Amino acid sequence: MPVQPAAGPTGDTPAGYDPSGFIRPDPLLLRYYLLLSALALVGFPFVFVPLYLRYRTLHYRFDERGVSASWGVLNRKEVVLTYRRVQDIQVTRNLLHRWLGLAVVGLQTASGSAGPGITIEGVRDPEQLRDFLYRQMRGAHDPDAAVPDGGTEAEMLALLREIRDDLRRIRSEDRGAGGA
Repeated sequence: MPVQPAAGPTGDTPAGYDPSGFIRPDPLLLRYYLLLSALALVGFPFVFVPLYLRYRTLHYRFDERGVSASWGVLNRKEVVLTYRRVQDIQVTRNLLHRWLGLAVVGLQTASGSAGPGITIEGVRDPEQLRDFLYRQMRGAHDPDAAVPDGGTEAEMLALLREIRDDLRRIRSEDRGAGGA
């Protein structure tokens, strides 16, 4: 797995973080699956074999439009999620995850399902990945960045405030005229 850029001296994510090199989960995920299966004692092979096959077939892809995850041997599954559909990003670490230095990043959509749209397992630097995904789903929050109609975010915000103030003025005039 390619080395991902480290966080800056202040702990913030570098703007150049590129998760496109993150196509497979960290090898420590297999150790996590092994420990998890060992907790099943007698059921170890029944728990470990499916988890091992999941680990061996699990692939991620990050591109300019979204994230995809695929896994499975007999029943191959692929989930593709565009950045626009992402509503929330959750980073979870249980006790074993923390001990191994791993995390799970869940991407939640607005669909009716209770679980995340995509679960990215075996992540070593979840904060960098989370920050990258937030930037992708919300776009750059630069107020001088161009927006689709050719203006800037700051100009659009000023226009929206002007519209809001005009609507408030019209409502107060209507109340004043109706009460007289």
